[in-house]
Amino acid sequence: MTPLLPVVLVVLVGLGALVAWLGRLGHGRAVLTACLRAAVQLGAVSALITWVVAYFAAATAFILLMYGVAALTAGRRVTDGRAAWWAAVPIAAGTAPVLALLAGTGVISMDAIVVIPIAGILLGGCMTATSLAGRRAVDELRQRRGEVEAALALGLPPRDAALEICRPAANHALVPALDQTRTVGLVTLPGAFVGMLLGGASPIEAGIVQLVVLVALLAAEAMAILVTTDMVARGYFT
Repeated sequence: MTPLLPVVLVVLVGLGALVAWLGRLGHGRAVLTACLRAAVQLGAVSALITWVVAYFAAATAFILLMYGVAALTAGRRVTDGRAAWWAAVPIAAGTAPVLALLAGTGVISMDAIVVIPIAGILLGGCMTATSLAGRRAVDELRQRRGEVEAALALGLPPRDAALEICRPAANHALVPALDQTRTVGLVTLPGAFVGMLLGGASPIEAGIVQLVVLVALLAAEAMAILVTTDMVARGYFT
């Protein structure tokens, strides 16, 4: 915390928005609003987290809130209207079994201070994976509608015909998680590792925690992408 911190943050936000605007990336305003929301939301979480972790009901409600926001955010990236809420299914399909396995086997404790951040990491990863896979699958089906109709003419069921077209594009949504896992320690030192070190843990302990997080995240995202692609092929997002 330094007196220049607010100035640096404002400069970075302005730089990101300016580059997006000058480069015609179409997200100049979105950069500003995203940074503003991040500041407000992190401020609120910082103020509430001590109270939330002290009560099981409050911790559960907080996780459900994160889940709802993740589902709505991912759904809006894939489609419009009420169909956007179908994104809640793949996010739950990826997060719930992985979180249950970690907690049920004792790999992570059931303390709210542990469960909340792990759930947040898994939800965030599944949200991104669902957004990318869903958007790419939907776009692919729209652009290559003729190929889907040709597959149907050859006798393929509607779901199989759609999967033949959209699955390769949707599967690319797993690439960021794969790259992050492959290059950890060589290119990046992720947050869990650095946070553990700053908290006083040994490098070995920090490495183990980070490995668990990365492997769990990769498994959760793979399941989310699988379910998302299947749901797109079945027409849930159209």
